[in-house]
Amino acid sequence: MTTTNESQSGWVRATAIAAAFAVPAAFAAPAIAQEYPSADETLDWTIAFGPGGGNDIMARTIIEILNTYDLYPGDISAENRAGGSGAVGWGYLYAQSGNPYGISTTSGSFVTTPLQADTPWQPEDFTPVALLATDDLVLVVNGSSEIETVEEFIAAAQERPMNIGGTGTVNVDFIVPTLFAQRAGFEFDYVSFNSMSEQTTALLSDALDAMVGNPGEILGLIESGELRPLVFSGQNTPAALEGVPTMAELGYDIGVSMPRGLILAPDAPAEAQEWWINTMQQVVETPEWDEYIASNTLTPTVIYGEDFRTFLENTKNGFEEVLRSVGAID
Repeated sequence: MTTTNESQSGWVRATAIAAAFAVPAAFAAPAIAQEYPSADETLDWTIAFGPGGGNDIMARTIIEILNTYDLYPGDISAENRAGGSGAVGWGYLYAQSGNPYGISTTSGSFVTTPLQADTPWQPEDFTPVALLATDDLVLVVNGSSEIETVEEFIAAAQERPMNIGGTGTVNVDFIVPTLFAQRAGFEFDYVSFNSMSEQTTALLSDALDAMVGNPGEILGLIESGELRPLVFSGQNTPAALEGVPTMAELGYDIGVSMPRGLILAPDAPAEAQEWWINTMQQVVETPEWDEYIASNTLTPTVIYGEDFRTFLENTKNGFEEVLRSVGAID
């Protein structure tokens, strides 16, 4: 009997393999011009998910900024190539090895999909341009809870395991509290929900001790006092959570975040990588980018080039450690 997970895994493998051959056989990466980029070459921008999602919004925000400030001289063709939790889109880009005009944006699935499916690519295979921001989580308790600080939460959890809720099973909502608990020395029981609304209802009715969530999804409840934020998993606390400590500040750095960044095809010319690094340094200084970060409650985390590759490797290793420890992957 084939389980749902096995069926989905098989489908992801199939779509990943198909994506590796999605570029026409006659495709050849254009030789990089002496002046890069050339106005005669169309930039092939792959969005590995459907319209309206976080990856799509980030990609189109960057493209709009590039156009507004005339930072890119040629045409930009943005295509949503969704399927297989990102396997199709990034597989398409992977097949364009050496092409300086193939580009894509990353998200959490850029790290988790290769861990759970037999993709022909790994995050570090691509040419890294920049980590631009991270999606991170905040640990919250009911606003009426007697626990007012993260130190009190850890002490209570060391006395008895806490019930911590999250959306989904084997994903970042599970990985973040697991690593935090390991670092801080307490145990917990993870309770998975199908949606943020379900787990929020459970926490507000005291069926949970705590939960993790993306700040943007629960900011209204935090501002109203219905939820109390205790600690943030990112390296830098967003302005909307001013005063909330980070896990790293407390000495419990979990070393993983969901990367929102920019990549080129594997083995893209160094000139192309350098041009995009310099250009993104201008993009992140614009007021439009500041508005994007604020409105999406992202952590402003910017690193470039090979440091971004190292970040991806460290994030993948951290996720893999947790998933293997619970038997989620072999």
